[in-house]
This record gives sequence, structure tokens and C-alpha cells, in this order.
Amino acid sequence: MKASDIEAILQEELHRIAPEVDIETIERDEDLREEFDIDSIDFLNLVIALGKRFEIELPEADYPQMDTYNAMIVYLGECSANIF
Repeated sequence: MKASDIEAILQEELHRIAPEVDIETIERDEDLREEFDIDSIDFLNLVIALGKRFEIELPEADYPQMDTYNAMIVYLGECSANIF
């Protein structure tokens, strides 16, 4: 799966959780929760939604690897490469 496909899915799921945020204006290497002003429950919902979309398990131990927008894309790319 291409990074652009992963990013599109990530944007869709982020928009569901924080529809008011303009993804184009965020700092992609800053903490995702702060950039989108989401709490830990929203982050958990995001991870669950992404796991369902990619049909992969995203273990809680890996959450620190998904702390920024760019890190999330890289992480999902690595996980999906093992599936597809």
C-alpha cells in the first residue's frame, strides 16, 4: 500500500474524530493528540478505527510509535507491508 493511500485513510479517520481540524495546517512531527486536540479516548478510538480499516492489530505497546502524524503513516506503512 502506498503512503498516499495510508495518509488518505488516516485523514478520513482523523476527520471523524476531529472534524474541525485542518490537516493542512498541522505540524506533522508534533504530538498528534495536541495537534488535533484529542484526548486519550479519542486516540484509542482512532487506533481502533485504523486497525479495522487496515485489518491489523495495533497493540497498545506500539502507541508511542504512533505519536505524530508522520510517525503514524510510517507505522501503518510498515504494518500494512507485512499484510499486503
